[in-house]
Amino acid sequence: MMKFLNGIAFFLSAIGAINWGLVAFFKFNLVEYLSGIINMPNLNAIIYAIVALAGVYSLIAIFTSYSCK
Repeated sequence: MMKFLNGIAFFLSAIGAINWGLVAFFKFNLVEYLSGIINMPNLNAIIYAIVALAGVYSLIAIFTSYSCK
């Protein structure tokens, strides 16, 4: 189960990093674009919150795995 959660958290963190790269290099925010297509303005906040929680989870998982060895 933990391996699955780690994989999901890593995937979401990578998606967030790719989105930030798109914003930085091309001034294109994929999250805003997708929420505009779906016509759900609150979707931005939900996606950003999920990605942020995945990033925090990933950091905790990394630091706890290194401190246990």
